[in-house]
Amino acid sequence: MIERYSIPEMEAIWSDENRFSRWLEIELLAVEARCGLGAVPRADLDLLRSKARFDPARIAVIENTVKHDVIAFLMSVSESLGPESRHIHYGMTSSDILDTALATQLRDAGALLTGALDAWGGSLAGLVRRTRGIPCMGRTHGMHAEPTTFALKFAGHHAEYRRCRERLESALADVCTGKLSGAVGTYAHLDPSVEEFVCARLGLRPETVATQVVPRDRHAAFLWALASIGGALERFATEIRHLQRTEVSEAEEPFGKGQRGSSAMPHKRNPITCERLCGMARLLRSYLLVGLEDTCLWHERDISHSSAERFVLPDACGVALYSLRKACEVADGLCICEQGAMGHLASAGDGFYSQTVLLAMVDSGADRNAAYASVQAAAARASEAGRSFVEEVCGDPSITAVLPSGSIRAMCSLERHLRHEGDILKRAGLE
Repeated sequence: MIERYSIPEMEAIWSDENRFSRWLEIELLAVEARCGLGAVPRADLDLLRSKARFDPARIAVIENTVKHDVIAFLMSVSESLGPESRHIHYGMTSSDILDTALATQLRDAGALLTGALDAWGGSLAGLVRRTRGIPCMGRTHGMHAEPTTFALKFAGHHAEYRRCRERLESALADVCTGKLSGAVGTYAHLDPSVEEFVCARLGLRPETVATQVVPRDRHAAFLWALASIGGALERFATEIRHLQRTEVSEAEEPFGKGQRGSSAMPHKRNPITCERLCGMARLLRSYLLVGLEDTCLWHERDISHSSAERFVLPDACGVALYSLRKACEVADGLCICEQGAMGHLASAGDGFYSQTVLLAMVDSGADRNAAYASVQAAAARASEAGRSFVEEVCGDPSITAVLPSGSIRAMCSLERHLRHEGDILKRAGLE
């Protein structure tokens, strides 16, 4: 996590000091469990609890020689102890503390992410409330389609937030898994009750069937949950970026007092935060690819995953948290330019009532293909001549033979077109 985008609370979770502290706690909990089994004298446990220490600087020096971070850590801890150090790491392998500590880090990072994700959901809900009933042009293929409302636009993003929330919750339940089953996961030198005790105290669940590691499909699922959050934020940001374009001007991300948009052009107010969110989403997707690659290890274990996930797991958590907080700022401060939206509705004319007329003809018994051809021809004539579509339709005998002009004019109203906004918001839990 580079300093420009790092958040202190997340950075603290992934610090060396915090990681070593978790390693030591796991080691001491394992000794406590073995003490409960009568394998370790209580006096030795008390000594370990009171005296066991580590020195990060000393660990770095030792690792430079032994080329193994866990061994360096254990050697540093042993230097703070006497004969009681023999109980440390008994029957365990490096991955027992590496993977179990990692699970606690992901759990704590997940708590920060869940809070930020819920804040994002709250920001979207607020955006829905303050834009309810404000019409705008809906677009498909980038072209004017039919009217919608800003509230319905943002309600769709809120629904996606809920799906992201479910994925993150599920992934966290899966990845918060520890193991203390020793080399190749057979509990050859450590009773399974030790693993159960340690995991229970840490709020984790034991791995169902470990090899020498917790299988990495769990971590890949977690990275997918974060990538999906990035995708949701990117979709929102892309919408705002389009709506902020000069020729659209229907919405604008917050622009702070004293902020400047361009080093060369003082008039510019660029959607830089939304553009940044799109870039962050690319990172989150790339981290998912690494997570998927990490699932295939040789036999019971190799460490091809280790170097990669030391980058991607902390960074993915940091990028996702940063992105969520920035997205909240955009949603909370988003300016809706109603004048621009109404201008586009006006400039679109009334051609978007074409489906209304088509379906009314079908309901009256007309052949759909023939009705479509008549309505399409009328729409083309109106567009080419710059006339009203409704008036063109009302003057077309092939259409008025099926639908009276009065009924056509009555059904072609914006209010009628958007009458189900409340029903949709109610179904979305956003009344």
